[in-house]
Amino acid sequence: MQDLAHILAEVVPHGHYVGGIVRSSLLKKQSGDIDITLPASEVKPAALALAKRLKAATFEMDPDLGVWRLVTHRQKIQIDLTAYQGKDLTADLKRRDFTFNSLAYPVSAKPQIVITPRKNDTAHVLLKRLRKDQIVDKTGGMADLKNKRICLNGPTRFVEDPLRMLRAFRCAAELKFTITPATLTQIKKNKNLIKQPAGERIKEELDRLFAVPGKTYDYLTQMDRCGLLTALFPLLEDQRGCAEVYYGPGGVLHHTLLVCKRMDYVLEHLGKAFPKYAKKLTPFCQNKPLYKMAALLHDIAKPKTAKMKDGRLRFFYHEQVGAKMARHVLEHLHYSRADIRLMCAMIGEHLRPSNLASNDILTQRGVYHFFRDLGEAAIPMLLLCWADYTSYVTDTQLRRILPKSAERMMTLTQAERFKNVGKTLRHLQLLHFMLGQFFDRPTTVKPIRVITGQDVMRVLGLKPGPQVGAILEAVAVAQVEGKIKTRKEALAFLKNLPSEILAPK
Repeated sequence: MQDLAHILAEVVPHGHYVGGIVRSSLLKKQSGDIDITLPASEVKPAALALAKRLKAATFEMDPDLGVWRLVTHRQKIQIDLTAYQGKDLTADLKRRDFTFNSLAYPVSAKPQIVITPRKNDTAHVLLKRLRKDQIVDKTGGMADLKNKRICLNGPTRFVEDPLRMLRAFRCAAELKFTITPATLTQIKKNKNLIKQPAGERIKEELDRLFAVPGKTYDYLTQMDRCGLLTALFPLLEDQRGCAEVYYGPGGVLHHTLLVCKRMDYVLEHLGKAFPKYAKKLTPFCQNKPLYKMAALLHDIAKPKTAKMKDGRLRFFYHEQVGAKMARHVLEHLHYSRADIRLMCAMIGEHLRPSNLASNDILTQRGVYHFFRDLGEAAIPMLLLCWADYTSYVTDTQLRRILPKSAERMMTLTQAERFKNVGKTLRHLQLLHFMLGQFFDRPTTVKPIRVITGQDVMRVLGLKPGPQVGAILEAVAVAQVEGKIKTRKEALAFLKNLPSEILAPK
């Protein structure tokens, strides 16, 4: 087949490569698609002609803006053809969001197009051999690109599409750029408009922001300074003045942001946090944005549940109330049902390990019940707890106690000698213990069933019903406690069940 650049030049001679494909190529980064802008009258004919030449599927994506999309069958190259937003190319470029996205390059110049196929995704592309004298720059985008600045392309850009405020932070994170003070000032002025975009568009930007490793705290803090964070999540504003006597300036919100920082750290440093289990934990940590969103919302109900009791500020049932409040937020952002269920379980049960750690003796029954009740949320919730516990110590203190966190769990008395740091270390040791149970002793977490419901009904003369399930659960608990190891022992156990288990349900 003829070279793609030559085909595009023949079919779209008046078109220009614009937006992300130009910016990314100048940064020597690949782009997920090819964006071309051209006069409105030429968009549809060009789309149909290109579809024929490239053997591509094509459809009109946005009739109002004049956008047609093509996806080639073989290499899965995505090409978007868009009508000028304005009378000509200059007007179009001046209406784009940021200056570095307001660069264009003529299709007729035939740059080299490097295509990288991707499994189960559209191909990534890169324009090479771009000539500087051919780049169309009407807004100073080249200078901002060189100086790694994100600069708003005009005072009304955020009003036209408020999502661009969130996009500024996402681009800054992905590209390691700095948002200019003037742009931040404009975000602060327009922050309340962020409620307008559809939830799924907001989620997409947040997912991409949270996918960038190591900088979540920095960008969330910067978003908070210009008011965008709490405009996006108003319930977080209630945290700011709550429990300052306990958390210091910024109250619960300060704590929440620190938990996000620690979550970012543990996801990128599993080997330091859990050296023995890092490889086994990795499959559980593929959806990093989900973990960071759970961290952001984990204490969302603390202001609502804050009460003074016996001279202490308490937050009774904040985890359960928080799970319900978080569900509404996550549904608005159009998370999947499975993701909502997982995050709400993480939030709603994040005090469980602390409750286990409040006793010197941790029973196998307690471990079994923990993993049974949490199910798929157990490991994710343990990581949330790691982030929560470590937010109470400084970076220096954390580095000092991490090597000891894999040691045998200290007693409560031993932990009290080291005050806050001791409490945190004991909690981290508990998390290591729980992971050890899950990965090294799986039968204590999910015992292999040695008898069936049919066995229970036959031996005890019962009919199908909840009582059979309760009896099988009693057998499972006896297994994890070491009282039952074989089928024979389980059948014998049935004949000596306590009366409260045998009572009809």
